[in-house]
Amino acid sequence: MTGIRLTAPAPGWAIDADVVVVGSGVAGLTTALRCAAAGLDTVVVTKARLDDGSTRWAQGGIAAALGEGDTPEQHLDDTLVAGAGLCDEEAVRTLVTEGPDAVRRLIDTGAHFDTTDSGDIALTREGGHHRRRIAHAGGDATGAEISRALVGAVREAALHTIENALVLDLLTDAEGRTAGVSLHVMGEGQHDGVGAVRAPSVVLATGGMGQVFSATTNPPVSTGDGVALALRAGAEVSDLEFVQFHPTVLFLGADSEGQQPLVSEAVRGEGAHLVDGDGVRFMLGRHELAELAPRDIVAKAITRRMHEHGAEHMYLDARHFGAAMWEQRFPTILAACRSHGIDPVTEPVPVAPAAHYASGGVRTDLRGRTTVPGLYACGEVACTGVHGANRLASNSLLEGLVFAERIAADIAEARPPRNEPADAPGAAGDTATAPLLAPEARTAIQRTMTRGAGVLRSADSLAAAAEELEALHRDAAADGPAGPKAVVPGVDAWEATNLLLVSRVLVAAAREREETRGCHWREDRPDRDDAHGRRHLVVRIAPDRTPVVHRTETAAFPPVRPSD
Repeated sequence: MTGIRLTAPAPGWAIDADVVVVGSGVAGLTTALRCAAAGLDTVVVTKARLDDGSTRWAQGGIAAALGEGDTPEQHLDDTLVAGAGLCDEEAVRTLVTEGPDAVRRLIDTGAHFDTTDSGDIALTREGGHHRRRIAHAGGDATGAEISRALVGAVREAALHTIENALVLDLLTDAEGRTAGVSLHVMGEGQHDGVGAVRAPSVVLATGGMGQVFSATTNPPVSTGDGVALALRAGAEVSDLEFVQFHPTVLFLGADSEGQQPLVSEAVRGEGAHLVDGDGVRFMLGRHELAELAPRDIVAKAITRRMHEHGAEHMYLDARHFGAAMWEQRFPTILAACRSHGIDPVTEPVPVAPAAHYASGGVRTDLRGRTTVPGLYACGEVACTGVHGANRLASNSLLEGLVFAERIAADIAEARPPRNEPADAPGAAGDTATAPLLAPEARTAIQRTMTRGAGVLRSADSLAAAAEELEALHRDAAADGPAGPKAVVPGVDAWEATNLLLVSRVLVAAAREREETRGCHWREDRPDRDDAHGRRHLVVRIAPDRTPVVHRTETAAFPPVRPSD
């Protein structure tokens, strides 16, 4: 345990449960539903409304070997290739073999996928897949449909939910085992202000951390809260340097910041072409799958072409689809483009890469267990070993489904007794608390990360980013006449503090990985180095809040428990 906590008021209220699930995407709600079905008293905590997480924004679909002629083994092969030598093969095999039935159970929960005229699930292709195995809903609104079904099931089951609540820190008992979480509820309701949910099992399903960059496809709530909480609690994170930049994000201008509209890979799966300003298809000859190469390859190709042409973006040309196909297959993307004055039916769509998905996260085993007893992680916040150095398209929703069911089964089997937290989180001024960052530092963090740790990285850019981030860290902790700067605890300050911690760890890992692999692209080290680089970088935070990076001895993860 690090003993580090966010500066926050002491909890003014508390409730007890068997399990608290933090997050309401596919991973969180599936875990909660399975835990409740097993008779466990389950509480769901979510930062916004139940349906406001990243799952709702997923366009393309969910990958599984559901089609005729497709097999889990073929799905495994495509995943391993995309992962660039760092996937845990056992984790991938678990994903692809348990995935099809997990999707069928999702359908039983109420999710409706698009079907063919014969009634079979309609399947499409995306980058890195050699077969059509992507199930979708509402054309390009798969996440919204999955979210609708799961939220409906949660409400029907009458699960206890706490919405508009930012999780703060992990509570532990005298032995260092999980005992719940502290959280802050934004607004009035049954619970208000800082409180606690006391439970012996905590499941982090908080999604990603795309907001560490200026432009991202992630919603505003994706500020790395789960990874930051886990680090402060003493958990290990891994592979955080592997941030996937989606190749085709609607380009809204060089100064555009925050959440950007995604143009799903499924558009390329249906035959759209990437072209430069002269109309040349530049992916031809670069990879056997051309526009459907794995995402890291396409993002790099777009970025290279932009540099060669001195351009700020490339184009996605799907005019040959015609109006009917755009309206039926991609209504959400069509509406987003038209709302920004672009009509894909009559003109190419300007696109550029933007931060999209964290392939790394809180390190877990195949049951979702982290290195802190009683703490689990699932979905984008977790690093199961499935994605390796680069996530294969549409494997994320499937990972959330499969490992959520495994976590619920593990908790139901273990049924740990309820325990008392050793102490409540300290109020402002406690020596164990982390100095809060001023909310206005958020923009500085994002611009630093975009410049130094974006699609293109180098030793110099990462060193500059590290120094800028450390300056922010030192400034927050700097002693003045009255001690460290007095920043009022609140959501904006807590989010900025989380973003800084996650950014410092990401940059520390990226500096250590002196090679190009998957979605980690070092301009100064353009080659893959399997002799030294086919290793995982595991990071923890020391009590003095310094990132400590450890390189594994092999491509395999060490056990999360010494006895395993």
